[in-house]
Amino acid sequence: MTDRNNKQWLSDLSEPGSEQEIALGDLRAIIRSGLPFALSKWISPSDPHFDALAEEVAQDTLLKVMDKLSTFEGRSKFTTWVYKIAVRVALTELRRMRWKDISLEELTETENGETNLLFLADTGVGPEMATEQADMMSHLRRIILEELTDKQRTAIVAAQINGMPIEEVARRMEMTRNALYKLIHDARLRLKKRMAEEGLSPEDVLQAFEMG
Repeated sequence: MTDRNNKQWLSDLSEPGSEQEIALGDLRAIIRSGLPFALSKWISPSDPHFDALAEEVAQDTLLKVMDKLSTFEGRSKFTTWVYKIAVRVALTELRRMRWKDISLEELTETENGETNLLFLADTGVGPEMATEQADMMSHLRRIILEELTDKQRTAIVAAQINGMPIEEVARRMEMTRNALYKLIHDARLRLKKRMAEEGLSPEDVLQAFEMG
């Protein structure tokens, strides 16, 4: 593998040809070798899904690097810049994998058809705090149910509360990202207005779910 400085990486990757192919191969190997350590906080290299994830991340990273090559400003080593792109790509893929087998219905409703907010509760708190959290969840559930449309409720609970990636919510709801962003924005405005009318602030909600 050729040891390149920033200028050499840019030169070899910029022009189609044999030098570019060799540089891409070297860069792919560098990405693959660094992923076990870079992703160790989120997935073990011994995980059966790791190799497939690493291969997909390496390929997607190379595409992004080539697409963004002109934006590299040389403030760090070229390979450090590439690693940062690879980690972002990997985390996006890990989030997608996390939600792959969970339906929007499972994510947003309980067996009784109620809006699912149970994930907000801290199971380690005492009885008094647990009661306060239950009261707050009931309050929030009622506001969400009464104030939002079905689509707004699904989007808010899935993306904003449960943390499903926007891209995945948009795909499952068959919407563009921009349309989903607008749907969520409108829903948040309605919730904020309704909460203010009922004398409830975001700070009140956060306080109810602070670690006890």
